[in-house]
Amino acid sequence: MQDSHTAASIDETAAEPDPLRLVSAATLGLPEWLAGRADEHLAAFAAHMTQGLLACSTALGLEVMVELMELEVSELAGPKGKHNPARAAMRHGSQPGTVTLGGRRLGMRRPRVRSVDGEAARELGLQSYAAFSSTDLLAEGVVARMLAGLSTRRYTAGLEPVGHEVEQAASGTSKSAISRRFVAATAERLAELLARRLDDRRFMVVFLDGFGMGEHLLVGALGVTDDGTKIPLGVAEGTTENKAVCTRLVADLAERGLDTTKGVLFVIDGGKALERAIRAVFGAKALIQRCRQHKERNVTDHLPEAERPLVQRRLRAAWANPDPGQAKAELEQLARSLDRQRPGAAASLREGLEQTLTVTRLGVGGKLLQTVASTNPMESMIEIIRDHAGRVKRWSSGEMALRWAAAGMLAAQGQFRRVKGYQELPQLALALERATAQEPGTLDLPSAVNA
Repeated sequence: MQDSHTAASIDETAAEPDPLRLVSAATLGLPEWLAGRADEHLAAFAAHMTQGLLACSTALGLEVMVELMELEVSELAGPKGKHNPARAAMRHGSQPGTVTLGGRRLGMRRPRVRSVDGEAARELGLQSYAAFSSTDLLAEGVVARMLAGLSTRRYTAGLEPVGHEVEQAASGTSKSAISRRFVAATAERLAELLARRLDDRRFMVVFLDGFGMGEHLLVGALGVTDDGTKIPLGVAEGTTENKAVCTRLVADLAERGLDTTKGVLFVIDGGKALERAIRAVFGAKALIQRCRQHKERNVTDHLPEAERPLVQRRLRAAWANPDPGQAKAELEQLARSLDRQRPGAAASLREGLEQTLTVTRLGVGGKLLQTVASTNPMESMIEIIRDHAGRVKRWSSGEMALRWAAAGMLAAQGQFRRVKGYQELPQLALALERATAQEPGTLDLPSAVNA
């Protein structure tokens, strides 16, 4: 190349606005054959550069890919054109193949190699081709783009520019192809989520809540480990009032190894079927906390707008009382005050009242109380799932909703932070162990977490 600082007249500079231009490598004193090869590579590089650096890198990468496959063939069958009687394999021509490139499939010729075992000869796979052709990489890209809100129709708009020639030769980007890959990839994620083993870590808290995906209702589970890490545990189609669905979901957690021998705090939205399922599967080792925000909404929904602020303040004041006995008395007094004119609100408050105070009896306070007194962590994950699925207009089946939910859960896991108050989890673990060591159905503890 000729540097831009080469002496040139003003007229010459004006006539050639681009001072960088290719010159023959022969001017550098290289042998003619070597200079010719260098010129070819430089010309190809310059042509690719006109379409951008990424396109140029892609073209060079494809050339390197071919060279790597040829190198592997040479390692298996020896140098081309040199007979080697001790070789373990021989070249066997080539055949059409495809590789994964920037969310596309790109056709190419792949070399073939066969063993030299006589009648037992078989084709040997190339590790380099297997890596380049991996459909897993393509599936990952499809799921990531779809969860980011890109529709199947506009999938190609989200792909990296890899050069005009490559884009024209690429395949696998049609609406139907992307749809098929997304269905297959999300089905794999659903299977992955539902097959996760849970016996390799200590789960302190499990949140269970229902949510909607289109017209389909689902129940999801989110666990918190002893170091405060949030991990999606499972999902099932149904509602928290559906006994069969809740039992199936909770029993699945047990089958996959959720250990409650030292106690686990289950935070639920208040569904009776969910509570019965937890009791049936885990017994007295499961401590149940009723979501206070759900309870507050359930109570105030029975009240006119003007009366809601006062009742909200009294509910929150009672729940903020660290003494479980006094807190219960305050809630019961509030229920009595509502009996006469707002019996629906009073009945709603009394239903599950004891379970709104489980964390109080465990002595949970501070930031950890903000985490475990409601199903907010679960609802945060649900919001991420809904955001990912925001562009879906038509839910064809419950299985589709489950696939989207599972893919969203696993994607959400990468966005999770440790729960608020995770530093206090060791004290909660101690309180849970003490509580589950008592007689079934009893829970009378000092303020263990804040002690």
